[in-house]
Amino acid sequence: MSSSNTNEHSAWTPDSWKTKPIKQDVVYDDPEELSTVLSRITNMPPLVSAAEIERLRGQLKDVAEGRAFLLQGGDCAESFDYCNPTAIEDKLKVLLQMSLVLLWGLRQPIVRIARMAGQYAKPRSSPFETVDGKQIMSYRGDNVNSIDPAARRPDPQRLISAYFHSAATVNYVRMLLAAGFADLHRPDAWDLGHVRNPSIRREYQSIVNRLTDSLGFMDVIGATGQTAVSTVDLYTSHEALLLDYEQALTRPVPKATQTQTRRGT
Repeated sequence: MSSSNTNEHSAWTPDSWKTKPIKQDVVYDDPEELSTVLSRITNMPPLVSAAEIERLRGQLKDVAEGRAFLLQGGDCAESFDYCNPTAIEDKLKVLLQMSLVLLWGLRQPIVRIARMAGQYAKPRSSPFETVDGKQIMSYRGDNVNSIDPAARRPDPQRLISAYFHSAATVNYVRMLLAAGFADLHRPDAWDLGHVRNPSIRREYQSIVNRLTDSLGFMDVIGATGQTAVSTVDLYTSHEALLLDYEQALTRPVPKATQTQTRRGT
């Protein structure tokens, strides 16, 4: 799209949101500190690559046209404390298990999107709440303030913590997938402890057994490629409730890079 085109879409910029009515805005005591924090985040490495974004766009096109199924799941609001191996692995297990059942039943590719690695903001209907008879600021998520009633002042430094917790979570997910965490040859390694209903657990185990038998047969006759069943694409998502933070995370991509990405190079 050329710069001479002045329609609404071409006029978009990362700060265009400031011309719109702003809801759920966070008011900081020190705007200068906020500006300093946002400038620092702007200069940090991006959390995802242009190639990953383009690949997801292509898969979402398949979803929209009925050639794939979208599975998205995760927490309403993440805590920084969720950035630990056990919590991350448990979420991946649930998402992978659900996608396995859907894959078997629908016979369609599954686009997996985890609501994690950034869901640190929490929408509230009121900026204030009453705790022990006192009116205090509402808890807005770990990237704004603390759930501790004594630490409800919005703190810009928490945005930097949000960035690093997101980066750590995304990198751990990538490491798990690269190490074979989603390998369909090892579905028995995915703990089913979260499935409380015995009948559902048995039904899922039956699907796992049939899938394992099928993979074993295909391996014997050389009909599978190891890469195709040893890993999956998995994307992360979060609600963009703090648009100044999202703006700081937005990166320009050179046109040459966009062209190469679309060609798959």
